[in-house]
Amino acid sequence: MQKIQTTNQTIWYDDSVLNDPPEQCCEPEYWQQQNKIIGSAQGRGTTWFIALDKMDAALRHYRRGGLFGKLIKDHYIFTGWESTRSYQEFQLLNTLIEAGVNVPKPIAARTVKRIFCYQADLLSEKIPNARDLVAILQEESLSKEIYQKIGTEIGKMHAAQVNHTDLNIHNILIDDLDNVWIIDFDKCYQQDGSDWKESNLSRLSRSFHKEVNKRQIKWSEDEWQHLISGYSSI
Repeated sequence: MQKIQTTNQTIWYDDSVLNDPPEQCCEPEYWQQQNKIIGSAQGRGTTWFIALDKMDAALRHYRRGGLFGKLIKDHYIFTGWESTRSYQEFQLLNTLIEAGVNVPKPIAARTVKRIFCYQADLLSEKIPNARDLVAILQEESLSKEIYQKIGTEIGKMHAAQVNHTDLNIHNILIDDLDNVWIIDFDKCYQQDGSDWKESNLSRLSRSFHKEVNKRQIKWSEDEWQHLISGYSSI
């Protein structure tokens, strides 16, 4: 990891992936000028998809959710560069990759200090030819083996003591080679003990049930047991 720091800005980046100027890599306007934007997605804000020289990437600006997010959209209290959400997620993704968990590769993180607050951005790998479980299960059921793979990937994440505080089926992807990926580690962290792991799994189970009712996904309670079988194999 390389770092560029000025009075009011710090950028951490992986120079083995990023060939473009690090100072510009979190600016959508720069990528537009380079004609490298290949798409976008809407969530709390716009995620831009970018064609880098070595891989496709996703650029996300950190935004608040909920009622508070309507008042203060994208500012956070600054308590130190390494306490910022962009740096924390960048580091956590690297920790998970070292632990053998399939997560997007972090490419660059930026924090811009605004007196007492900061704004942040993250540039990370866009998993090629992958869709989330909601999109897939709206069209077809998944095999026992895929559910076991999902459980195994979550088991590896938990073995690395990473608490995914928003583990739901929108944040689990399957690519065209049937590899399982876990995404969106904002506000996630490493945690001692094991009590919280059951809470992660319960949240995921509720997510399946919610989408059965909301989007009529093709899923049954029996398939949860295949996932747990894979999880328990770690």
